[in-house]
Amino acid sequence: MNKDQYILGIETSCDETAAAIVKNGKEIISNVVASQIESHKRFGGVVPEIASRHHVEQITFVIEQALEEAQMKVEDVDAIAVTEGPGLVGALLVGVNAAKALAFAKQKPLLGVHHIAGHIYANRLEKEFEFPLLALVVSGGHTELILMKEHGHFEVLGETRDDAAGEAYDKVARTLNLPYPGGPMIDKLAQSGEATIDFPRAWLEEDSYDFSFSGLKSAVLNTLHNAKQRGEELKSEDIAASFQASVVEVLTKKTLQAAREFHVKQVIVAGGVAANKGLRSSLEEVFKGEDVELMIPPLHLCTDNAAMIAAAGSIAFDQGHRAGWDLNANPSLDLELYGSRKSKV
Repeated sequence: MNKDQYILGIETSCDETAAAIVKNGKEIISNVVASQIESHKRFGGVVPEIASRHHVEQITFVIEQALEEAQMKVEDVDAIAVTEGPGLVGALLVGVNAAKALAFAKQKPLLGVHHIAGHIYANRLEKEFEFPLLALVVSGGHTELILMKEHGHFEVLGETRDDAAGEAYDKVARTLNLPYPGGPMIDKLAQSGEATIDFPRAWLEEDSYDFSFSGLKSAVLNTLHNAKQRGEELKSEDIAASFQASVVEVLTKKTLQAAREFHVKQVIVAGGVAANKGLRSSLEEVFKGEDVELMIPPLHLCTDNAAMIAAAGSIAFDQGHRAGWDLNANPSLDLELYGSRKSKV
């Protein structure tokens, strides 16, 4: 009988300090998240220096709480997984150094995890993967379509050439004077508005799986500016609904196109914007008639957390990957390069 595997995950890539224990890569034993939203709200966005200071203050307590809720000690885990990138370098450093200190003190294997790999593997905490699968990653800093043919393999089919979808949401929200975080506020407003404004859809070159949301963001700003000059008043609800309709249509159609071309068995959605009701309902509607399983994680696994890092770390552990004591924060860590690591330390 195989021994159960327990991974301690640590996540500090942006403005959440998180720690979790995951069993066999699929079962959450504990998952603790200390949010900083209230601290950053008055600035209208994440302030890196403030985020780093909060991580320093919270990291020990969060790890202790995760272990306490799991009724475990560090000695009981098989490895320690930590987000090494991408993210805010100062924030990443707090988690990386905490993980290195614990791993060194208790002589536990250390695992560096790519943040986006973590978001993808959040879905495995709900259901086992079937390959090949397609992952649509949509967050504040990322919008990507990723093909996976096996565990730990990541092929980026397309990515944003400018603003990520979540970033565009936040910028439009600020234009509409909505509080931070703006994405959920836009989604909420859109539910009560009508998509009466035909904002552009950036399809780019034929058969391209890349995305572009900068032009859409500019179109929203220009529409509001021109209306103000003419003395017209546009409903914020309709702006939100029209903007969201444009984003969702592009994300949905490109995902469907890729799913068909690569004959995938599953389509999984990952990242903070996976919590968006408009995107969820659109994908559910489109894939209803497809011979593909659509997987969207529950809301608490869409946003940054450490259970997803432990889940991705479990695969790295099984595949024999180990980080050395020279592990460092890598704010621009490449996903395909991360997935191609074959050396064992």
